Amino acid sequence: MYSVKEQQLREEFVAQGKSLFERGYATGAAGNMSLLLPDGKVLATPTGSCLGRLNPDELSVLDLQGGLLAGPKATKEATFHLAIYRANPNVKVIVHLHSTYATALSCLNNLDPDNVLKPFTPFAVSRMGDIPLIPYFKPGSDKLVEAVEKLAADHVAFLLANHGPLAGGKNLTEAVNNIEEFEATARMFFLLQQHRDHIRYLTEEEVAELR
Repeated sequence: MYSVKEQQLREEFVAQGKSLFERGYATGAAGNMSLLLPDGKVLATPTGSCLGRLNPDELSVLDLQGGLLAGPKATKEATFHLAIYRANPNVKVIVHLHSTYATALSCLNNLDPDNVLKPFTPFAVSRMGDIPLIPYFKPGSDKLVEAVEKLAADHVAFLLANHGPLAGGKNLTEAVNNIEEFEATARMFFLLQQHRDHIRYLTEEEVAELR
């Protein structure tokens, strides 16, 4: 039914989703993933699906304009995944979660819209660079898609205001590692708040060296 390569990607896709769910990065039907196949089609999580209970033979298949080619109806948030693929050829996989700490961060006022996490460790910087804030729009709305697409060419990770984190990568492992690093850095941000006057942030020179 599928090529050997696509079958492998489907199985890896499901395994990564299950891993995120079992380790508490995703709950219920929250969060979604997608993968750009070598033939230009896109695998995506179906609407209302749980990352921990995906089936490799029951994933949505879309074209880059959002047309459903096979499988069940895709998550309504696949539209901003597709916008990133169209704008950034370096991104082949996208993971969007409602993970606790990064989503809590997304609910704060006065975040730097150009980079929501001022660098205090090298890891988020080296993996994702600046992480811009996307203003709040209703999930699945065209305005959200437009806002993501405007920044997608120059970024691999974003924070959706009052919504949660979004990270891409050149493959499944990199995208999952990126979003896990995002969540870990957000957790450290909150842990450091009781010491906020004593945080040593990376200098501009140190950040430039990492990039």
